[in-house]
Parts: sequence; structure tokens; C-alpha cells
Amino acid sequence: MFDVTSQTAPEVVDGFTVKDIAQLGSATLHEAAGRLGALPAAIHPMTPSPACAGQAVTVACPPADNLWLHRAVYECEPGAVLVADVCGAYEWGYWGEVLSCAAAERGIAGVVINGCVRDVIRLAEVGIPVFARGSAIRGTDKHPDGTGAINADLVVGEVIVHPGDWVIGDEDGLVVIPQADLATVVAAGKSRTEKEAVLMEQLRNGKRTLDLYGLPSLDPDNRNR
Repeated sequence: MFDVTSQTAPEVVDGFTVKDIAQLGSATLHEAAGRLGALPAAIHPMTPSPACAGQAVTVACPPADNLWLHRAVYECEPGAVLVADVCGAYEWGYWGEVLSCAAAERGIAGVVINGCVRDVIRLAEVGIPVFARGSAIRGTDKHPDGTGAINADLVVGEVIVHPGDWVIGDEDGLVVIPQADLATVVAAGKSRTEKEAVLMEQLRNGKRTLDLYGLPSLDPDNRNR
């Protein structure tokens, strides 16, 4: 099975490793980035143990065609995260066991499809983290003259994904962090995690969230408002 600790480039920036980044988690890094970079919640894990982190290789696919995904696999360096858009034509299975096996041989860290996949059980067996909108059994074409692109900017939901941006995914979802902001966001995420550890200890000792966050308690005279 794929293991985030096996990714290449262990030293990323300012001493943070890929494992460090992945373990902070998508939600923490999203908050640390100023609540920016969240990909649509509809794109969710399709495989168990989905934690991954790596730099984006972007793919624009024609509707109902996955030739550009086959091409993109061989443009990826080990540790990359493949991010693909399918022009809104979601009801096809753009990714499956064959491509996951090919991606595993390339050392790809994760796959994000703004569309559907198939062979869900087989994807779990291969083990590379795969995120998609769901599963669809309809097969795709591979037209050699289809219009697509590799490593061009993509718009996924409200996020522009640039080639080389960092993509972090896990059970909670996906966040995209610009490469230039990574060190700052990871440092802020680490600080946030340390503060939350203190908060959790206070909660276990009987403190109230209302007090810890400075939130107003319920007014006894207006309980139903």
C-alpha cells in the first residue's frame, strides 16, 4: 500500500518534510492559510488512508476522454499530486485500476479528479490516494486530437490551481497552498496544532468551550431566541 512516508524530497522548505505537511492535515492548513484554498467538498476520498501531500501537476481533459491523464502520468516526478479537471463532464470514469498502477510505478503521491473514477475496490488495493466526485462506470475515449493541457492553470471550484502549488489531502478534504506561501502556512499550521493541544487538555480538565473561546453564554431569560 502507498505510504506518505515513502515520498521523495524529504526536506521541503525550512526543515519541513512531506510527512510533516501531510500530518498537519487539510483543515488545519486551510485555516492557517486564512481559510483559502479549499477544493470543493464534492471531491472526496475514494480510497482508504487518503493522506497525501505534494506539488501539483495539472491536467485539463476533454469531456469523456482520459488520454491526457495517461500522458500526464509520465510527466510527473515522484511525489507529485496529479490534479485533473474534466470540463464539467462528470459522469464518466476517468481514472481506474490501470492508471493507478501506472501512477504507482511513477511514485505519484496522490490523484485528484474533478470528475468520477471507477474500479473503486481495485483503487483501494493499489493504495495511491485518489480523490474524486464519485464513481461512474461509463468508459472514456482517447482521441489523439482531443484538446487538453498539462501544467496549465486550472480552476477547480473557487480555487485556481497552479502547477507546482502544494496539494494536501486527507479524510477531511483537500487544500491547495501556493508554493511561495508554503513555509509560512506550515509554520502557522504547526503553531495552531500546538495551541489546539493545549485547548484539548483544558477541555479534558473540565473547561467550557464558551469560556475558552470567549463566547457568550445563553441568556436564561431568552433561551429560545
